[in-house]
Amino acid sequence: MAQQVPGPVQALREIAFWMERSRAQTHRVKAYRRAADIVAELPPDRFDDLRGHGGWQELSGIGPKTAEVIAQACAGRLPERLAELRTEARPIAPGGAPLRKRLRGDLHTHSNWSDGGSPIEEMMRTAIALGHDYCALTDHSPRLTVANGLSADRLRRQVEVVAELNEELAPFRVLTGIEVDILDDGTLDQEAGLLAELDIVVASVHSHLRADRETMTRRMVYAVANPNVDVLGHCTGRLVAGERGIRPESQFDAEVVFEACRRYGTAVEINSRPERLDPPSRLLRLAAEMGCYLAVDTDAHAPGQLDWQGYGCERAIANGVAAERIVNTWALPELLAFTERAADGS
Repeated sequence: MAQQVPGPVQALREIAFWMERSRAQTHRVKAYRRAADIVAELPPDRFDDLRGHGGWQELSGIGPKTAEVIAQACAGRLPERLAELRTEARPIAPGGAPLRKRLRGDLHTHSNWSDGGSPIEEMMRTAIALGHDYCALTDHSPRLTVANGLSADRLRRQVEVVAELNEELAPFRVLTGIEVDILDDGTLDQEAGLLAELDIVVASVHSHLRADRETMTRRMVYAVANPNVDVLGHCTGRLVAGERGIRPESQFDAEVVFEACRRYGTAVEINSRPERLDPPSRLLRLAAEMGCYLAVDTDAHAPGQLDWQGYGCERAIANGVAAERIVNTWALPELLAFTERAADGS
């Protein structure tokens, strides 16, 4: 992040970024993002009036801590809280730095259209600030109602929004996409024709994770063989830490699933979320040894989480994954040729 003195809205959002990056509790981060939105929406005369008499806490949603940040930024000073967070920030997973420098983008992210916490534009401008050439927007599919999954109509509207945003952000490219649920029979939770129109399709299991080994293997193989699928997301579904608790790995025949990924050109995701770190090291090594393509993704649900790729990069290096096999080290034309080749079955 740049070190210049920001305005109040920028200061609040950068504070939220650093808090998300350091895995702060969601409710603490939301206070700063909510305050940023409130200030951003103020009419100029109301903003000037509040700045003149320091009445920021007159606004619903602005508390003492966020009011202090706003006042300090309005006075042309670097807010103390922001200065503190910048000073405390440390590189994420330094062992992954060589690979992180080679990544061109992120193929698994969420916005407030489903269960993410921020608008599409804010997510993508953060991706640009982190040095990405492209970033896929992969909000959830409709079956995952708890995550406000996108119906076909909502997804089509999102594609239109992305097209408009791409005109503004060029040459950076927002890739249209989805994280589509793998249903119990291995089919996908969205219209096939619509999936074919997207740039990136991440397919993941989110339900019945404790199904027996044979059932889960068949389900996953059927999905990764689908020509619309580009990436197999967080394949074991495990949780190793975090607010949601611990969850064991799903049981499946990894050799069979990864052979299907290799054969059908579906990349195995290295999910960088600290509570997932999926797949486990033994399976990550197996996927690499079997010649699978891979993708180091953040599965980010907030802007600060977009900087978590280092976690996945460090694990990739430690487990012998060649950078050339990681599809998001590729330039955009090469990546899109890969996904289009899979979609047409060639």
